[in-house]
Amino acid sequence: MKDKIRNIEKASLRIKEAISNDEQIIIYGDSDMDGVTSVVILEEAINNLASILRKNISKIIVAFPDRDKEGYGLNEKALAFLNKKRGDKKSLLILLDCGITNVLEIKKAKQLGFEIIIVDHHKVLDKVPDADIIVNPKHPEDNYYFKDYANAGLTFKLTEELLKENMSSFLRNDFVELVMLATIADMMAEEEENQKWIYEGLANLDKTQRPAILACMQIMNPFNSKRELVNKIISIFNTIKMKDHRIITYDFIKLSDIKEAEKMAQELIKDAEDRQAEIRALTENLKEELKTNQSIIIFEGSKHYRADYLGAVASRLVNYFDKPVFLYAQKKDISRGTVRVPKGIDAVKAMDFCKDSLMMYGGHAPAAGFTIANEKLEEFKDCLIKYFSK
Repeated sequence: MKDKIRNIEKASLRIKEAISNDEQIIIYGDSDMDGVTSVVILEEAINNLASILRKNISKIIVAFPDRDKEGYGLNEKALAFLNKKRGDKKSLLILLDCGITNVLEIKKAKQLGFEIIIVDHHKVLDKVPDADIIVNPKHPEDNYYFKDYANAGLTFKLTEELLKENMSSFLRNDFVELVMLATIADMMAEEEENQKWIYEGLANLDKTQRPAILACMQIMNPFNSKRELVNKIISIFNTIKMKDHRIITYDFIKLSDIKEAEKMAQELIKDAEDRQAEIRALTENLKEELKTNQSIIIFEGSKHYRADYLGAVASRLVNYFDKPVFLYAQKKDISRGTVRVPKGIDAVKAMDFCKDSLMMYGGHAPAAGFTIANEKLEEFKDCLIKYFSK
């Protein structure tokens, strides 16, 4: 059994090489809290190391997928955007909280000349992308003892390797605070290092120096417990608002001015309250519509559904009906869906059984997602019923 996650040293050395040679570093992360905090942790660690090494590196390019228009992970539109943005410099593309299921997109990125590091905690499927370096404890060749990190936790372990004795206690506390938020948001197992980081992060929350978190604490006061506060903070990170592949919550968490942070926090809280009202309304409507549903799964979609609230609705329906839930937002030609399943069921295995119907899929056992051509929706539904009937 290894004492380090497979390829974590290799990834660290490659990033140091990119800093030393002033290569164009691109960090591309998922658009949820885990992805955003992963990006912030790695970006700030790289900038810190460059400062310590006295290297004037090019500005790091940061980008996220547009979940409403593009779905999850690396995609052709995002890749075209990054290729145009990077210019002529040698480029290192680091994918965080995504990438492990993007086999075709990684192939295309390699053809465009990107060198690629994947740091992802999602389940590895049959085909593994041809990235230069993959850091994922769930990789079949990884013998590391613990597998269930949030991606922010995995990224933090990479930054520990990257900075080593150069990581100050201030920076470490700041990163652990973000890891705590991501680990709770992604509902990862609260054991091993996850548990330690959650305890540390919650204990140090009163001493936070990050204006975004300070603003939330001030505006959301009073709260009954730090856990309640954290859950409120997490709720505002479910927005899909973005511009030029930059999610608004990334800009929020990077703010250095408390007044600006308070203003943005108010906007995000209002957005979250509106979203919660829509989630409650859709959940109650579906409960009423589905109360006579005899199927062993719930499989519902609409062109009126918004991608950013389907996960919350699906979670509520799983708790209410105790059966697998597949909800999808339907676009012109394709649909993007969210999956939640009862305890003991593996959502990814179910979709793997029906993979011939899907364009893309992936995630964790209890929570996952998929992209599908609309013409394949009924075929996918029938396949899922067949799978769960077993």
